[in-house]
Amino acid sequence: MSLRIIAGQWRGRKLQAPAGEVTRPTADRTRETLFSMLLSRLGTFEGLSVADLFAGSGALGLEALSRGAASCVFVEQDAAAIRALRTNIANLRAASLCDVRAGSVLALGPVKAPLDLVLLDPPYHSGAGVVALDKLRRLGWIGEQTWISLETAHDEEPKLKLFEAVADRKVGKARLTLLRLTALPAPDPAD
Repeated sequence: MSLRIIAGQWRGRKLQAPAGEVTRPTADRTRETLFSMLLSRLGTFEGLSVADLFAGSGALGLEALSRGAASCVFVEQDAAAIRALRTNIANLRAASLCDVRAGSVLALGPVKAPLDLVLLDPPYHSGAGVVALDKLRRLGWIGEQTWISLETAHDEEPKLKLFEAVADRKVGKARLTLLRLTALPAPDPAD
C-alpha cells in the first residue's frame, strides 16, 4: 500500500508501510476525511500536543505534525511497524517532535497534562480502543478539551461510557468517530 502525507509542510512525501499483515495502515482517502473532520472542529493543528496510539506507520501522527502540531507521542508494539515508524520519522527529519514508545497502549503511565488530540486506530473488532480510552482518561491523557478520533471497522459500534460521539462517518471499510469527554457529574455533597 502506498502512503503519503496529504497536507502541510511534508505534503506529498511518501511513507513506508510496515511489512506483513499485522498492521492495517489508514488509507489516504480515510486519513483525508478524518483530517477534514478534525480541521472543521479544531480550526488549526498549530501547536497541538498529539498522541498516535496503535500507531503502525505513524501516518496519523505525522500528518498532524505536517499540519503544524508541536509534538506527537507514538505508541506501537509490533516490531515491523516500529521499524517503519522510525524510518518515516527519520526520512521527515522529525525526531525532535516525536516520542516513540515501543509497547502496548495499555502499559502507558500517567501524564502531567491532557493532550489536545488523541488518535486511536486499534485492530478492528478488538475492542482495544474502548479499553484504551477508559484507561487514558483515568491516567490524565484525556481532558475536557481533548479531541479524540477512534477508527473502527465500518460495521463496528463502539460502546463508550463517559464519551460523547460528536461526529461519525463511514469511509470504505472504516468508521471514523470523533469523541469528547462527557462532563463528569459533580460529586454529591451529601456523600
